[in-house]
Amino acid sequence: MTEAELIAGCQRADTKAQKLLYERFAPQMYGVCLRYLKNEMDAEEALLNGFMKIYQYIGKFEAKGSFEGWVRRIMVNEALGFLRKKEPLHLAIEDNHVQVASTGGADQELAENELLELLMTLPAGYRAVFNLYAIEGYAHKEIADMLGITEGTSKSQLSKARAMLQRRLTGKEAIAV
Repeated sequence: MTEAELIAGCQRADTKAQKLLYERFAPQMYGVCLRYLKNEMDAEEALLNGFMKIYQYIGKFEAKGSFEGWVRRIMVNEALGFLRKKEPLHLAIEDNHVQVASTGGADQELAENELLELLMTLPAGYRAVFNLYAIEGYAHKEIADMLGITEGTSKSQLSKARAMLQRRLTGKEAIAV
């Protein structure tokens, strides 16, 4: 079934099309949700809630954009909403922040699982901004609007997240779980 047929089927509330849509996008979108939320059950709940919103609002999808991008945006928003309810973002600026220069080279490679585990150790606010900027590709203005913070706070949180990841990668900071 083509993407256009799948969308049309979901717009008619065809359960077969809805099932195919879920099967096509669930594994990848689960990964998106898991990057924002600390445990698998929360990620699964956000994923299911996201698909409910997709089915509910699929009539508003405009074919001129990327359908996968639209689905991803819904999942990111759902994960962020879930994160706000479960874990306050703590986006306040800390006075004792110290920027650490990178000592690792480009040849340092982490497996995807190791990187995900490392991201999960970041405070919720750092993790959200890092994911939105570095992985999802949002601009600081968009992040600020999504999270209800200023652009400066978004930039600060990204800087702090990067510095914390660098310190943890180089062993200069213990990982608190």
